Amino acid sequence: MGKSMLGRSIPGHSILHRLDARVKFVAAILIMVATLSIRDVRVMAVFILWTLLLSALSGIRPGIILKSVRPILVIILFAVALHLLTVEGHVLLQIGKIRITQEGLLSGLMTALRLSLMIINTSLLLTLTTPPLAIADAMESLLSPLRLVRFPVHEFAMMMSIALRFVPTLMDEAVKIMKAQSSRGANYDTGGLLKRAGGLVSILVPLFVSSFRRADDLAVAMDARCYRGEEGRTRLYAARLQARDLVFFAIAAVLLALTLVSKQVLPSLDGFWGSTLSVY
Repeated sequence: MGKSMLGRSIPGHSILHRLDARVKFVAAILIMVATLSIRDVRVMAVFILWTLLLSALSGIRPGIILKSVRPILVIILFAVALHLLTVEGHVLLQIGKIRITQEGLLSGLMTALRLSLMIINTSLLLTLTTPPLAIADAMESLLSPLRLVRFPVHEFAMMMSIALRFVPTLMDEAVKIMKAQSSRGANYDTGGLLKRAGGLVSILVPLFVSSFRRADDLAVAMDARCYRGEEGRTRLYAARLQARDLVFFAIAAVLLALTLVSKQVLPSLDGFWGSTLSVY
């Protein structure tokens, strides 16, 4: 948990760091939808090149970027296994009643790439290159039309930013508690399910107590600084769209359009993949 990059931002001065947070937020949604809509290998290759370009522009080490995939690694492996075992088609390997088909293999690999690229792109655009406060301001700005229906936009954005900000803090706290309890002889990773669940109580109780203590300290600090919600609040830096923001948004829109029209415009590669896999 202590090595997870969820909720952690990496300071920097790259072009991704300098993009408007609102543009990055909307572009992340567009690219997320586009990535999940990929059905063609050639379009997948374009998105892989796009992700590599974003990684290079961010100035963040590849090892840190790949850590963002770690929390959903189990989900990716499960999705790949599900496709391998359930998709019917040309049988490549059969062990008893278990059949691995050509279509299942390709579908599983495409699913793994889609999920990985979605998480990496979202992390590069939001959590890794955008501070939590900038994300909160972007959400508040994008949701501002909901004020017409009396939706508490500022309070909602503030809650989301605080939650995102304290995710890495609570993870680090959980690691410290686990090490402290292990040094006292606590056993929570061996034995049966009930024994492990009982051992986790020695971690969860201190973690909850620490969380409430931090929440109380935060409330006192905000009250001491005369925080009264949106009323009278000003910002040090006013967000303004620049040319690079519009160009980046246009590229994200083009990538989404590419995935939506690729199935109708590009010829199918089913015959190519069938002949290639049959050779091997």
